Amino acid sequence: MSNSGKATTTANIRIDSSPSSASNLTQSTLDRFNFKRPSTDSTSNSISATHSTTSSKRTKFQQDVSLPQKDMTDGKDSAAMSARSLIYDLTSSPIHSQSDNALFDGVVSGSNNTSTANAKGKGTLSSSFGDAGRRVSDGWGSRPGSGMVGAVNHSASPVSSGGPKKLIIKGFKNKPTLPVNYEADTWQTLRRAVRAIHESQPVPDSKEELYKLCENLCLHKMASGLYTKLQAECEEHVQSQVALLQTNGTEGEHFLQALETVWTSHCQQMILIRSIFLYLDRTYVLQTSWLLSLWEMGLDLFKKHVMGAPDIKKKAVEGLLNQIRRERDGEVVSKPLLKTLFRALMDLGIYVSVFETPFLDRTETYYRAEADRQFAELEAAPGAESVARYLRHVEERLRQETDRCSQLSGYLDLASRKPLITVVETELVKKGVKLLLEKGFDDLMIHDRADDLSRLYQLLGRVQALDQMRTAFGLHIKKSGLTLVNDPSRDPTMVTDLLAFKLRLDNLLVTSFAKNELFGNSMKESFEHFINQRQNKPAELIAKHLDGLLKSGKGVTEEEVESMLDRCLVLFRFIHGKDVFEAFYKKDLAKRLLLNKSGSVDAEKSMLIKLKTECGAGFTSKLEGMFKDVELSKDIMISFNASPKHKNQLESIDLGVSVLTAVNWPTYPPAEALLPTELEKCQNVFKSYYEERHSGKKLTWVNSLGHCVLKASFPKGVKELSVSLFQAIVMLLFNTIHGSISFSDIQSQTRIEPKELSRTLQSLACGKVRVLTKTPKGREVDPNDVFEFNETFDNALYRIKVNAIQMKETVEEQKRTEEGVFQDRQYQVDAAIVRIMKTRKQLSHTLLIAELYEQLKFPIKPQDLKKRIESLIEREYLERGDDELSRTLQSLACGKVRILTKTQKGRDVDLNDVFEFSETFGIALYRIRVNAIQTKETAEEQKGAEEGLFPDRQYQSFNPDPLRELQGRGCMQL
Repeated sequence: MSNSGKATTTANIRIDSSPSSASNLTQSTLDRFNFKRPSTDSTSNSISATHSTTSSKRTKFQQDVSLPQKDMTDGKDSAAMSARSLIYDLTSSPIHSQSDNALFDGVVSGSNNTSTANAKGKGTLSSSFGDAGRRVSDGWGSRPGSGMVGAVNHSASPVSSGGPKKLIIKGFKNKPTLPVNYEADTWQTLRRAVRAIHESQPVPDSKEELYKLCENLCLHKMASGLYTKLQAECEEHVQSQVALLQTNGTEGEHFLQALETVWTSHCQQMILIRSIFLYLDRTYVLQTSWLLSLWEMGLDLFKKHVMGAPDIKKKAVEGLLNQIRRERDGEVVSKPLLKTLFRALMDLGIYVSVFETPFLDRTETYYRAEADRQFAELEAAPGAESVARYLRHVEERLRQETDRCSQLSGYLDLASRKPLITVVETELVKKGVKLLLEKGFDDLMIHDRADDLSRLYQLLGRVQALDQMRTAFGLHIKKSGLTLVNDPSRDPTMVTDLLAFKLRLDNLLVTSFAKNELFGNSMKESFEHFINQRQNKPAELIAKHLDGLLKSGKGVTEEEVESMLDRCLVLFRFIHGKDVFEAFYKKDLAKRLLLNKSGSVDAEKSMLIKLKTECGAGFTSKLEGMFKDVELSKDIMISFNASPKHKNQLESIDLGVSVLTAVNWPTYPPAEALLPTELEKCQNVFKSYYEERHSGKKLTWVNSLGHCVLKASFPKGVKELSVSLFQAIVMLLFNTIHGSISFSDIQSQTRIEPKELSRTLQSLACGKVRVLTKTPKGREVDPNDVFEFNETFDNALYRIKVNAIQMKETVEEQKRTEEGVFQDRQYQVDAAIVRIMKTRKQLSHTLLIAELYEQLKFPIKPQDLKKRIESLIEREYLERGDDELSRTLQSLACGKVRILTKTQKGRDVDLNDVFEFSETFGIALYRIRVNAIQTKETAEEQKGAEEGLFPDRQYQSFNPDPLRELQGRGCMQL
C-alpha cells in the first residue's frame, strides 16, 4: 500500500467492568488536569489494533487512571466507545525504533487512511519480542502482555492478489533503549514542579507532561527511587515550615492562626503533588505494603516535624485550651479556626494523646472553681429562687459543652462528649447533691416549682442521685403532712387540705418526676406514716367529709361527687384504723338514711361498692344490712297503711316507722322522754301491729332519731315545722301552757335529759328559726331561763326546718363512738389471741405479740395487748407454762428481795422444792419492787426483735405480777 497523508494511530483497549479503586481525589485531579493524548503525524498508514486484556489487576488500574475521553472516535463505532478508548501517542514514547521489522504477524484490512487490524486465532505477539518490546507495548500498564502496538512497519507486501490485501508486520531487530541520564533529567523536571508547588508559584510544565514523566519512570522500574526523592523533598519543605513557626514569636490566637496557615497550605500542596504523582501512588506504593501513601506520608511528616516539636506542640495546646476557656467565660472566639486545628489533630491521630487529657484536666479545674463560687452563694442565700437559678446555669453549661462536641456547630471530637459531660456533671451536680436538696428542695416543693423540680430530677438522674432525691421527697411529705394532721385548729379543713396536698403531689409526680414508680411508692409510704400519727382523728374526719359529700347539696353534679369520693378513698387507704372510719361512717350513714338526708341513693351505693372492693365483704356487711332494713321498713309501712284496723286508730296523723336490726346499726344510748298522748298512741298502735306479725321480737324505740312535722298556727300565719322528736315534745307542751315556763318546769314535764333539753331549747329559741323566745336574751341556755311562745314569729317559707343545733354531734357522742371502737378492738384482740394459742398450743410471750401484730389490722400499743393477755389468763382462757411459775418462784425466793424461803438452798428451782413465807423479811423501803427473772431470747425471738416487730423494747418480754401468780396458785392472799 502507498504511504500518503497523515494518519492517527490509536490503540483500543477493552476495559474490564470491575469497580474502580480510584479515589475521589484521583478522579478530581485528572479532571482538573484535563489530560489529553494528542494525535501524531505519521507518513505511515494508520493501523488500528484491538487487544483484549485478561489480567484483572491490569484492567482495574487502567480503569482507575482513565483519562478524559476527548478527540476519540466519532461515535459511529459504539463497541469502541463502550470499551473506553484511550488516545495514545506512539511517537511520544522515549523508545527509539531501530528496526522497521514488523512487531507481530496479523491480518490487517484497510481502506483510504484508516486500517483495522483484527487478531485471529492464536497469532498475537511473536516469540522474538523481548522484554524491551513488551515494555514498549505495555503502553499505560507496567506489566507485560497488555497488548499495545509499539511501532508500525512502513512497508507492506501483499500476500495474494485476490481478495483483501494483506500486510505482514515484523518485529524490531534490536531492543529500544532509554536516553542517557533519563532518570536524573526527568527527576529534575519533577522536582522543579514540586518546589514551585511548595513555594506557591506557578508550575513551569504542564501537569499532563509531569504526570506522563512520573508514569514513564514507574514503567521503567524507577518507582522506588522516585518515592524516596519525593519524600526527601517534602520533608525538607516541612522542616523549613517548622523553623518559620519556631521563629514566629507569636502566642495564643496569633500563633494558632499561623499554625492553621501552615497546615492548610501543607494539605493543599500535598493534594496537588499527589495528583502529579498519582501513577506512583496507585501502582508502586499501592503494591508495597510497608510504604505510606503520598497523603499519609505528608501527614506523617507534619506530625513528626511540626507537631513533634515540643515548643510548637506546647504553644498549640495552650492556645487551644485558652481559646476554650475564653469561650466559656463568654468571649467571642473564632470557631472556624478551632475547628480546622482540631480536625488537624484528629487527622494526625494525636488528638487524644496530645490534647484530650490536658483538656479534661483543665475542664475539671475550671468547673470545680465555678461550683465552689456557686455553692458559696447558695449557702449565703438559700431558697427556691437561688436553687432554680443554679439549676438553669448547670443546664446551660451542659448544653454548651454538648454543642462543642457537635458535628454541626462544634469543633471537638465527638468521642470527647461523654468524658467531657461526665466531668461537668461531677463537678456541678454530683458534688452538690446534698447542698441542693438541703437548701432548696423544700422551697421548690412548697412553691410548686414544677419546671425547676423537673430540671433537678433530670440533673440528679444524670449522676445516679435519684435515691437521695426520693428520700428528700418522702421527708418533705412527712413534714408537711404532720403539719396538717397534728394541728387541732386545722381539723375543720384537714381532709380538704390533705386532698389538695395529695392532688398537688400527684401533678408533680407526672410533670416533674416522670411518673417514677419509686417516687410514687415513697409518696404512699410517707402519707401512710404521717396520717396515722394522730391515731383516730383522720379516720373520723374523712368519714365526716364523706358525710358532707353524700348529703343533699346544690351545684354539684354526679360526676363531681364521684370524683371526690374516689379522692377520699385514696386517703382512706392510708389509714390503719379502718374500724374507726367504719364506726363514724356507719353512724353518719344511719342519720342520712333515717332522716332522709342522703342526696343520692346511687352515690350511697357507689361508695358502698368502693368500700367493699377495697376492704372486702366483711367490712361492708353491716352497711349493706342498713340499706336492707330501710327497704324492708318501707314494705312494712305499706302493709301497715293497708291495714284499716290499725291505720284508722291514728286518725289524721301520718306515721312512718323504720324497723332496724340492732346488730347492723350503731348503738344508741337510751333517751328517756315523756311523749305527748298523740305520739304515745302512735307508738302503741304500731307496736301492736308488729307483734301480731312478728312474734318473739322486741321493739325498742330510739327517741333520739325520731323526727316530726308540726303544723303551727302563728298570728301571722300557719307554718309547718320540721323538727326532731324532742323539739316536738317541747313545742306540744305550749299547747297546754299559756304564758311563759321555766327551764326546770319543761324538764320536769317532758323528762328529757338536761343536756339534750338545753340543746333543744337553744335550737328553738336561739337559732335562725326562733319559734320560742327566751328571757334573758342570749345565745346560751341556762337552767334559770324562761321561755314562751313567739307570737311575732314570721317567715316567708311555709315549711321550715328547725334542726341546725340539735343535729350537731356532741363531745359525748363522739366519745361514745370511740369507746365503741375500742371495745370492738378488745373483742378482736381476744379472739386473735385465742385463735393463735389454739393453733400453736404453747408459745412464748414475745412470739405471741409478733403474731398478733401480723394478724390485727388496726394499730394497737404493746401495753394494750399485754392487758388483753392478762384478762384471758384471769378468765382462764390461757395459763402460764411451768417455766413461768419456776421463774416467778425463783424471783421470790432466790432474788435480791426474798419474800419466800426455799428449803433446799440454791439459785435454781426444782419440782421437789418447798416454799415458806419469810418471817424474817425486812427492808427499810416501804414500797419494794420484786423483779421477775428474765429469760434469754431464743434465736427466733431475737430475729423478730431485730426486724423491728415491736416498736418499744420494754414490752417485748412478759413480766407477770408475782403476787397475783401466787394468789392464783392458792399460796398467798392479797
